[in-house]
Amino acid sequence: MVLGITGSIAAVETVKLAHALRRRGAAVQGVMSTAAAGILHPDAVAYATGRPAITRCTGMVEHVALCGIDGEGDVLLIAPCTANTLCKMAHGIDDTPVTTFATTALGRGMPVIVVPAMHHSMFRHPGVASCIETLRRWGVTVIDPRIEEQKAKIAAIEEIVLHVERAASGMPLASRRVLVTSGACREPVDDVRVLTTRSTGMMGRELALQAFRLGAEVTVVHAGSIPCVRNVAARTAAEMREAVMGLLDAEHFDFYLSAAAISDFAPERSEGKIPSGQAVTLRLAPLPKIIDVVAGREGLRTVAFKLGWDEEARAQSMLDAGAALVVVNTPDAMGADAGAFALLSASGRRDVTGTKEEVAAAVWSELQ
Repeated sequence: MVLGITGSIAAVETVKLAHALRRRGAAVQGVMSTAAAGILHPDAVAYATGRPAITRCTGMVEHVALCGIDGEGDVLLIAPCTANTLCKMAHGIDDTPVTTFATTALGRGMPVIVVPAMHHSMFRHPGVASCIETLRRWGVTVIDPRIEEQKAKIAAIEEIVLHVERAASGMPLASRRVLVTSGACREPVDDVRVLTTRSTGMMGRELALQAFRLGAEVTVVHAGSIPCVRNVAARTAAEMREAVMGLLDAEHFDFYLSAAAISDFAPERSEGKIPSGQAVTLRLAPLPKIIDVVAGREGLRTVAFKLGWDEEARAQSMLDAGAALVVVNTPDAMGADAGAFALLSASGRRDVTGTKEEVAAAVWSELQ
């Protein structure tokens, strides 16, 4: 991939960005404008990418070799992208190494991602806003900046990397809509205490991020925040059920992945705080299962999760009820970075052992 760097002070972040891209398996070629080279030395970019930075276009026609038809590059990322550069791109002006690469990439039709970074007043300029809209109409991905301290600051590195992975994937899930439930529920016992599980939401997060990488539009119902997806807040099982059913009734989704540790029971809530220093008996009322209502819904492919040591019989009943896939794991995987999982579908069983990112990739491989 090609990393274009322009003359914003945010250029100092591109060393970290290049390292992050390489850790995800990318081969990175840096291209710098003269203004960028005045902020960040080309040697720093060479160190971060492992390749000499391109600071001018030579007779070797580097822009064609990398971004032209049949070029070696598969994604052009311009981060940071100044107002000057993105407006030149939108008007076909080509007078720096970065804009030369952009012109070539746009003409080829390869994926282009720009990450604006500038003062907020510049970002709000109507001409800049118009140029951003032009680029978006042309299919360019524009990652919105973080508006802080009257500045449109460069987006978080994790978000940028995710967009690059999405562009490089070929987006097999483009136009597909995915709904995920994730994490633990917290059922109130009194005004202070809650009943919950050890779930951290890591599995739901990885499933959502993998769907985003593959091109899907992703919504996650949980109590946290995940980049690049729509986050819908829900803390209790009742809130999660209401959110899921409301979304499914109001919108079309192609997939529902029930990765949350949704509470099976809710305690009878006590007003105030239960006094300490004495024995307490909690009465637990069973709660309805969302998956039982959703599985088999027309037009919706559902993935169920089961926790236990011997759940294949229950998993088969869920497949019979309409689930497309059932993922079984043991309690030791809850809250851990990795674990052993069994993926059961109508075509059989697949055992997967690895990190939850690797398991998420296996789940989506089964669903495609």
